[in-house]
Amino acid sequence: MSQFYYKGLYKVKVVTESDGYWIVEAQEDFKDCIEGEKVPVKAGERRIVQPTDLVKKEDLKPMVKEHEYELELEKKVKHMVKDYEKEKSKE
Repeated sequence: MSQFYYKGLYKVKVVTESDGYWIVEAQEDFKDCIEGEKVPVKAGERRIVQPTDLVKKEDLKPMVKEHEYELELEKKVKHMVKDYEKEKSKE
């Protein structure tokens, strides 16, 4: 039927639709959390889910925070400077 993303992350195909719940078929392997337990779901496996758990578009992972990115670059630059100074002192 239709292509959806379960919880915005995992690709599923809607098999049947009803008033309260839909039956979906997983298109990829993933781990689902049900009642506090992580349950592995394999591609091709069918599950009964609420329509509110399905979205049409895939959610993108959160962007890297600018501050974290700057810290990583700062570490790289310090490492490069340290290596440069070692090479310079050998000469």
